[in-house]
Amino acid sequence: MTAESKGGHVLSRRRLLALAALALPAACSTSPPAPVPVAATAVPTVPPITFGTPSASPSPSASKSPVAKPTEAPATATRKAEVSSRGGPVPFQAGAAMMGSYLALGGKSLKQSLALRRRQLGREQRIVHVFYPWNGYVPRSEPDVAKSSTLMVSWHGAKYAGINNGSSDRNIVSMARKLKGMKRPILLRWGWEMNGDWFEWGGANNGQDTAGYAKAWKRMHRIFREQGADNVAWVWSPNWNSGPNTSWNKMQRYYPGDDYVDWVGVSGYDFYSESPKTLFTPVVRAYGERKPIIFSETAAVEHGGHSKAEWVRKLAAYVKATPEIGAVVWFDTDTQDDSSHNFRPDTDSATLAAYRAMVRSSRFAG
Repeated sequence: MTAESKGGHVLSRRRLLALAALALPAACSTSPPAPVPVAATAVPTVPPITFGTPSASPSPSASKSPVAKPTEAPATATRKAEVSSRGGPVPFQAGAAMMGSYLALGGKSLKQSLALRRRQLGREQRIVHVFYPWNGYVPRSEPDVAKSSTLMVSWHGAKYAGINNGSSDRNIVSMARKLKGMKRPILLRWGWEMNGDWFEWGGANNGQDTAGYAKAWKRMHRIFREQGADNVAWVWSPNWNSGPNTSWNKMQRYYPGDDYVDWVGVSGYDFYSESPKTLFTPVVRAYGERKPIIFSETAAVEHGGHSKAEWVRKLAAYVKATPEIGAVVWFDTDTQDDSSHNFRPDTDSATLAAYRAMVRSSRFAG
């Protein structure tokens, strides 16, 4: 998630230097420790950082520049899903998107949270999203996650120089071996939202060296390949808009190339009532013909009335009309102690009904 601000501007975030203080993830323990909060800042909506919990990042407000309307597709829900070679170790299925979540529900372990959503939705999470720090313990398996689920691991980034000079190779090798040892398909989302200024791995905090990000990505990709981590699909995942919104910081400048990316992700939340078209069409249009698209972080917030349920219905319609989308991952949590937002899809009966209808539709049969 990214920092949001009033009035449509992105607020700068202090660099994330507290990774060493992270606790073990809920996914790795039946008795997870309490989250470790980040030191207070003036930026709103910043969830606490814990090992296995994402650094704060609700997406910034929408730019008001117009975006092209997505091409209307045939009713993809009625088409037979076809598995293609796109997506690498996690194949893209035409017409059958995967649905998943990052789950961190107050007072519940990951296992309990998964069980609750299973009862409510009548199905497993197709993708289970977890967060790991750049340095630290990574479990060899995820005992609370169904065998039918794919893990999406958001791996914290780092300063590019420390990767490109080879001093991080041992850490990269360790991660490659551990993910390989999980023996299940893994979506690896490294250094996400690099086109924002709220993380230490963003271009704004690395001397505007966008090429350095791409170089670091390629180095890690090579090391994973050398270690035989063939179960890992690489997810390149910018924020839906850039902060700062300048020419040097356009998301395309960070792209390492088609040979190094299996899925293209995007983060986008309706903090200022942005439509799904506004949030996601730029990425779909830029990359959808070449790569399957995954909404790697998204959720609706309440703007009064039944706005949250209505946004879920808009999202469902948008995905149905956009065949390039292969997965949607909800940021399903209510644990941001310093945020007024509750991203859970069951905050009211109307929203839960809309969410259930979306995830149980044939479009989400992946």
